[in-house]
Amino acid sequence: MMNEPSLTPREFGWIEVVCGGMFSGKTEELIRRAKRAHIAGQHVVVVKPALDKRYSETEVVSHNETALPSILVDTADQIVLLTGNAKVVCIDEAQFFDDRVIEVANSLANDGKRVIIAGLDMDFEGNPFGPMPYLLAIAEYVTKLHAVCAESGSMAHYSQRVVEKEDQVLVGEYDAYEPRARHCFRPPVDRRRGRPIKPFFNPEAEKAPENTAEKTKEEFNSEKI
Repeated sequence: MMNEPSLTPREFGWIEVVCGGMFSGKTEELIRRAKRAHIAGQHVVVVKPALDKRYSETEVVSHNETALPSILVDTADQIVLLTGNAKVVCIDEAQFFDDRVIEVANSLANDGKRVIIAGLDMDFEGNPFGPMPYLLAIAEYVTKLHAVCAESGSMAHYSQRVVEKEDQVLVGEYDAYEPRARHCFRPPVDRRRGRPIKPFFNPEAEKAPENTAEKTKEEFNSEKI
């Protein structure tokens, strides 16, 4: 469900949280909202925790490889110092920050800024992740996104760890996690059950051999006549 504000007066600040499990499109949605604000002529600053360097140190990058320039920060307090002139502040992977990010988000919103936050709402054991439940509580707008279960194909909102690691924080992607529905979630660690992801195919390319065969048959019949 999308719950993006559209009628809130610009002179007031607010907090939006986009949450969900792995591969649900959280960062993709944060990037979409940031780009829309940028197109509208608003000054946008995107930050992410220094812990997350999976794809890039200078960009926020979704699993679909959509990207936006960003700033790496070590602590939540740095966000205030780096976003002084911004109208829109985007914080990705908020679950990796400590509880100070809650006060920081409130401070930014009270200063008249639009604060867009994306993060995992649950860890690999299915428990609330870091400051995320508190950010959800103070946000004016909340969007919960879902992935597709790798095992059953139904709606998934759990992140199933598929490697033998016990640390709560494990920055990973397809090599470490699978999206799972409730009835397929087996914490803390389960074997991989999803099938390898195949590339999209071009339906027109699939038709090409048939068209060629039909043409050859037509030519053969005309030759007989």
